[in-house]
Amino acid sequence: MVHAYILIQTEVGKAAVVAAEIAKIAGVTTAEDVTGPYDVIVRAEADNVDLLGQLVVARIQNVEGITRTLTCPVVHI
Repeated sequence: MVHAYILIQTEVGKAAVVAAEIAKIAGVTTAEDVTGPYDVIVRAEADNVDLLGQLVVARIQNVEGITRTLTCPVVHI
């Protein structure tokens, strides 16, 4: 299982709506609107890196109101 944090910038005033919509997507374990340089932080999981990429590109990035994402896979060192 691969986990990642996805940092999301949204259009002004859209953070809460974007977080609520993303929270409904299978594979997303948490989606919260936050303050700072990013508007939403998501924790997601998938069986492998390829499926994680598909989740981000095909599902999460298609949510209306998102302007940019940054995916940070969790590593165990």
